[in-house]
Amino acid sequence: MPYRDRRPVIAPEAWIAPTATVIGAVEIASHANIWFGSVLRGDLSPIFVGAYTNIQDGTVVHVSERIPEGTRIGANVTIGHMCLIHACVLEDGSFIGMKACVMDGAVVETGAWVAAGAVVTPGKRVKSGELWAGTPARLLRAVSPEEKLYMERLPAHYAKLADEYR
Repeated sequence: MPYRDRRPVIAPEAWIAPTATVIGAVEIASHANIWFGSVLRGDLSPIFVGAYTNIQDGTVVHVSERIPEGTRIGANVTIGHMCLIHACVLEDGSFIGMKACVMDGAVVETGAWVAAGAVVTPGKRVKSGELWAGTPARLLRAVSPEEKLYMERLPAHYAKLADEYR
């Protein structure tokens, strides 16, 4: 739905579940998929979602007027169920576990993993190859080779699943 003069731009190959809500200045790239009950609200600044990114059920993506560049989610990102993604940057190929929260100004780099339930506090940087966990989140260990492979395979899996729903 539009907000003021801002209207979502959604690639034809993207899939949005019927119960997901996309509002305002939101751009969703090719083969991205937004699952049931998720809300992407680009009212104060923009939200960008890259190709093959999956935003799973019940996730909220929002912005902050203090961060005018908005929320940027790269390509091939997996965001688990019931996450809160707020005015931050998730680089290509990052992974956000279920019920995690990534707050204002935080950056999750390519190949980084935020564990389920973790809270990445404002301004923190989760570096490539690191797995962060806890509340507040902190470095737990390096991402394992098995986890790295899982992160790489999951976006294609969700794109295929979205095609079946389409």
